[in-house]
Amino acid sequence: MLRCADGSLYVGSTRSLEQRLDQHASGKGARYTTHRLPVELVFAEEFANIGDAYRREKQLQGWGRAKRQALIEGLYNDLPRLSKKLRFRKG
Repeated sequence: MLRCADGSLYVGSTRSLEQRLDQHASGKGARYTTHRLPVELVFAEEFANIGDAYRREKQLQGWGRAKRQALIEGLYNDLPRLSKKLRFRKG
């Protein structure tokens, strides 16, 4: 996961983390990060196969900012709470 210069978080997967970081840093990574340089690696996981990495990428892309931030900070006990949608009462 990358933190972009505008504070947004970018999630992706790759076979070579170092090479992909170089691509992002040079502006040749994803279109999203090209206009949000510089970027900083804030979280990474390693998987045995690319299929598992891709599934995790899609999972993290579906998370909200607060939940991603908790993961980055290692606040794993907060993750379930951040998964629940808040319901507002009318009245």
